[in-house]
Amino acid sequence: MPHDNPLIALLVIGLGLAFVLGTVAHRLKVSPLVGYLLAGVMVGPFTPGFDADQALALQLAEVGVILLMFGVGLHFSIKDLLAVRAVALPAAILQMAISVLAGMGLGWLLGLSAGGGLALGLALSIASTVVLTRGFQERRMEDSEAGRIAVGWLVIQDLITVLVLVLLPILASLLQDGGSSHPPLSQLMLLIGETIAKVVAFIAIMLLVGRRVIPFLLHYVAHTGSRELFRLAVLAIALGVAFCAAHLFGVSFALGAFVAGMVMSESQLSLRAAEETLPLRDAFAVLFFISVGMLLDPEVLVHQPLQLIGLLLVILVVTPGVAFLLLRAMGRSWATSITIALGLAQIGEFSFILAALALGLHLFANNVRDLVLGASILSIIVNPLLFRLMKQFRPWIDRKDGVLPLPSDAAEPALALPRTDLADHAILVGYGRVGQRVAEGLRQSGWPLLVIETGEGTARALEQEGGVTIITGNAADPAVMEAANLAAARLVIVAIPNVFEAGQIVAQAKAANPTAIIIARAHFDQEVTHLAKLGAGIVVMGEEEIARTMLSYARETPGDAPILEGEAVEADEIAMDSHAKNDFVDPPG
Repeated sequence: MPHDNPLIALLVIGLGLAFVLGTVAHRLKVSPLVGYLLAGVMVGPFTPGFDADQALALQLAEVGVILLMFGVGLHFSIKDLLAVRAVALPAAILQMAISVLAGMGLGWLLGLSAGGGLALGLALSIASTVVLTRGFQERRMEDSEAGRIAVGWLVIQDLITVLVLVLLPILASLLQDGGSSHPPLSQLMLLIGETIAKVVAFIAIMLLVGRRVIPFLLHYVAHTGSRELFRLAVLAIALGVAFCAAHLFGVSFALGAFVAGMVMSESQLSLRAAEETLPLRDAFAVLFFISVGMLLDPEVLVHQPLQLIGLLLVILVVTPGVAFLLLRAMGRSWATSITIALGLAQIGEFSFILAALALGLHLFANNVRDLVLGASILSIIVNPLLFRLMKQFRPWIDRKDGVLPLPSDAAEPALALPRTDLADHAILVGYGRVGQRVAEGLRQSGWPLLVIETGEGTARALEQEGGVTIITGNAADPAVMEAANLAAARLVIVAIPNVFEAGQIVAQAKAANPTAIIIARAHFDQEVTHLAKLGAGIVVMGEEEIARTMLSYARETPGDAPILEGEAVEADEIAMDSHAKNDFVDPPG
């Protein structure tokens, strides 16, 4: 019966197993990714029981890649990309070159031809976009220096991969027969030029046309007042741009989606777009890991253990080692260099594509393809463990960088932020529509103000006006709150709408500073109760404040609504602004 509905069967059984095994992994203090991969192994063709539709799973996984990279682009402006080009461009090229040479050496030991060794080296040199970005997001490092450099590194690898996929058949033929049966060098150069021209054309169109059309379209849809249409518009743009990039310009889905998100990030609606795509992004990202697990043949682990160890050495030792040395040579800190190096210590989707292409070109046999797949899955499993190991060495890393060690329970050492000198100050978490109005009220009341925002966008303009300190990062990261001098703060206002993340911040603030006044926002009664239990002294629910304001207008002048010309009162404004203007907490002094 399940085989009559392969899509439904895949979603029900695959996601169900992923949930169970991911929960078990979390309980064992292991990354849930391990559970998702094991779920894929269990529904794959190499284990007994239910066999999911592998081709269908891979297509759903592509949607996950698109949405994940689109989300990364939404938090990564063009300015950010240009800021890291001096590091990411040369370092990524050199790292790939050295990793390819190491892979070719391993291929020689395995008895592969020069073309087969080249294909193997290329497959082992390219990190998984999904694994790296997902790992950085879980550790809340996507907005750190390491996160920005890593994303730039991935972009360079993606561009190189596009060229490799076009040129590999030609290069393999040249290496195999010395070029006797191959087109002349001029044709090869023409092919390279054509590929580069397509990539440049795509990026130029997105920068010249997309930067105008996409924000205009989003604002038009937003003014319709339909949340459903807005969500649909965001998804249509993300998927449509990625599809056109792949089929019209030969660019990967991942790169196309990233550029679309980066262009959309310049719109004031980018944060809302990120919120609307988050649930789908997470669900399809899980399907990506399920599809990867389905590719593993457990017999590889038994019949070719030494060969598998050789591949893992290239992935887990050579690539991160080279990346670390290059970054240190370029003046990056120990923490940043180690974080990026460990993020690159895995391979994924592009390696599968290259292995499949090499198999089709008869560069190597099925057993080598299986080795690449097995090494990929094991590297993805080991990668979170490497970050946990890094955490154990955090005090030593901090000493090497010359910074004070952060608390032992802090998240990850990617951000070594100096602690602010402010005391008896107000900490505002979030600088969206609500946060901007609260910040204005606090400044007018004379509060020493520190704002924590995940992106550098609008909050930086506030800092330039003076009197406000800005910290870029995720407030749920203990390192960020340590830098905000939470222990000395008098007031903490959590103005972000995500109740789960807000709960983490509230609990952390209550534990670090029990005397601070903590104010949060909510949309439902259950959220109010949840945040209050975690330590919020005041929880403001938008809908309740709207009702109170409406009733206050109605009571003042029955029969004559006191609406001022040109005045608009929004739900989010009322939710926090009504309390902010009442001076519920007096500023210091």
